[in-house]
Amino acid sequence: MRGTTTSKAVLGTGVAVSFLGRTIGGKLGAGILGFGLAHVVLGALDKFRPSVRY
Repeated sequence: MRGTTTSKAVLGTGVAVSFLGRTIGGKLGAGILGFGLAHVVLGALDKFRPSVRY
């Protein structure tokens, strides 16, 4: 799997989890939303990380 594909998968998962947390609502939904937003941030940071060639 290429690095850009992994970044897109993490971003997509984060968006889906954030949407799920938003629809649930309450304290549990806020926790799930935060978890999803963390995935979005980590996926975006991974997208801009320089790749290492072996």
